[in-house]
Amino acid sequence: MKIGTAPKITAGAIGIVALANRGKVRDLYDLGEQLLIISTDRISAFDVVLPNGIPYKGQILTGLSEFWFDYTKSIVDVSQYPDALQTDAEVLEGRSMLVRKANRIDIECVVRGYIAGSAWSEYKQDGTVCGEKLPAGLVESERLPELIFTPSTKAEQGEHDENISIAEMEEAIGKDLSEKIIQTSFALFEAASEHAEKAGIILCDTKFEFGQIDGQLILIDEVFTPDSSRFWPKDEYKPGSSPRSFDKQYVRDYLSDIGWNKEPPAPELPAEVIRQTSEKYLEAYRLIVGRELL
Repeated sequence: MKIGTAPKITAGAIGIVALANRGKVRDLYDLGEQLLIISTDRISAFDVVLPNGIPYKGQILTGLSEFWFDYTKSIVDVSQYPDALQTDAEVLEGRSMLVRKANRIDIECVVRGYIAGSAWSEYKQDGTVCGEKLPAGLVESERLPELIFTPSTKAEQGEHDENISIAEMEEAIGKDLSEKIIQTSFALFEAASEHAEKAGIILCDTKFEFGQIDGQLILIDEVFTPDSSRFWPKDEYKPGSSPRSFDKQYVRDYLSDIGWNKEPPAPELPAEVIRQTSEKYLEAYRLIVGRELL
C-alpha cells in the first residue's frame, strides 16, 4: 500500500465555533450541550507532540473509536452536525465526533495483558510493574498470569503522567468508583481481546479514560486505537522477543535509537518513519474493522 499526503489538519475556528481546547492529538470545540472532537494527524511520544503529522491518523483513530464504542456498547452520541459546521465538512469528514459533555475523571486507566514497554523495563530491574510485585521468571512480551490495572495521573499537555497506586486512586476519587472503573476496564479489555484475536491481533495493553454524566460512568476520549493501545500480529507472536507492532511503538523506538532526551522540542521524523507508521495504523484499522479505510 502506498501512502500519499493526507490533508494537514490545523484547527483554529471551525465555522463560527472557536477552539475550546487543544490536546496532544485532539482539538475540542464547545457547542453548548455537546462537544465537537476532531482527531488530527498529530502524533506524540513520551508526552511530547512531534513536529510531523502521520497521514490519515486522525481518520483511523476516529474510525476505530467508533467501531469499539459500538462493539463495547459504551455511550457515545454521534449526531447530525449543526449548520454552523457545514462549511468545514471536508475537514470534519471521517475524523470528528459530536459527543455529550461529561465530567472527566482525571485518572489514566491502563490495563496490561502482557509485559512489554516500560512495564518490561521496570520488571527487569525491580521485578515490579508500577511498584506492584509480579511473579519471578517472566520474559519480555509474555502473557501475564492475570490482567493488571495500573493507574496514572492525567497530566496537562507538556507534562508527564505519573504512575500512582490503586490506593492513591481510591483516595483521589473514592473506593467505590475506583472499583467500578477497574472492573469495567477489565471487562472492556477482555471483550476487545476476544475480537482482536479473531482478527489476528494480540491486544497487549491499552489506556482508557472515563467520565460521568448524571452520576453514570461512561467511556470517553478514544478506545483501543494504535495511539492508546499496543497491538501485535498474532501469527508472529513469540514470548521472549519484542514483537512487530501496529502502533506508535515504532516511533518511540526510532526516537530512542537516535538518543532523543524526551524533552521538547521533538526532532523531525524522517519520511520513511512517517510512511511506515501510517501503514501500521492503516493495517490495524483493516484487521480490526474488516475493511480498508482508503
